[in-house]
Amino acid sequence: MHAEAYLTFDRAAWSALRANTPLTLSEADLASLRGVNDKVSLDDVVNVHLPLSRLLNLHVGAARSLAGVKDAFLGRPAASGPYVIAVAGSVAVGKSTLARILQALMSRWPEHPRVELVTTDGFLYPNAELEARGLMQRKGFPESYDLRRMVDFLADLKAGEPRVEAPVYSHVTYDIVPDERQVVEHPDVLIFEGLNVLQTGAAAGRPASAIVSDFFDFSLYLDAEEADIERWYVERFVLLQRTVFRKDESYFHHMRNLDPDEAPEAGRRIWRDINRPNLLQNILPTRERANVVLRKRADHSIGEVWLRQI
Repeated sequence: MHAEAYLTFDRAAWSALRANTPLTLSEADLASLRGVNDKVSLDDVVNVHLPLSRLLNLHVGAARSLAGVKDAFLGRPAASGPYVIAVAGSVAVGKSTLARILQALMSRWPEHPRVELVTTDGFLYPNAELEARGLMQRKGFPESYDLRRMVDFLADLKAGEPRVEAPVYSHVTYDIVPDERQVVEHPDVLIFEGLNVLQTGAAAGRPASAIVSDFFDFSLYLDAEEADIERWYVERFVLLQRTVFRKDESYFHHMRNLDPDEAPEAGRRIWRDINRPNLLQNILPTRERANVVLRKRADHSIGEVWLRQI
């Protein structure tokens, strides 16, 4: 990390930037937003997420003002595309929970009540396609996504299309859900969450300049020590092995009867063979492209915030 590119805040200094931003989530609200094995607390929301939502709200307002200036100069109606926020980071680091909390907080701001959340999981190739391409063991790597479809979705959204559809992914069947779509209709803000959203690879058939991150107005990277992320992944795997894997339709149903010693080892093996290489080769190198980096501590709380200044 290039220190000169970021201002670094400890938790207390960042918390002070909340100003008078009101807390609009209850403990019950937060419970419904937490992911599997994610221990984010209301104290985290107050001290980390509220200052972050304030910063984002200021950015959204500034972007709208700037867009209005351009539209006035060109003598055309005000642009109607949404403000797009990317959330990146490793498997098991807590991206989905962060994205849901931000969606809940920002939707309560009077200036932009329509906040949609879309994950990149829906843009994975279906399992049959991954099998045909020999990519099932590289699921989550950049080449396992339909980048052209992802770029088309974001391009249509930013162009102000009134109705845009995204594919839907099931974490139970571990596959794209046939004939199901997430419909996004003219949001004020879109949160786009996924492993490789800050990648610089181009979509097939597009010029090299047309990449997913070109459509982002702001980007966040959720970070932690590798050893902590591995531990969280294994803990989550063991919990899922005792619950979701028991469902007949689960892709991992064959692992339902692993004994207490085998389950953690299976999780560690998947981490070692798939998720760790993806983190080191593809995800972590994109961290320096983020506008804000949130650094989690071993207990899941966020202890440090990096704010890009150049």
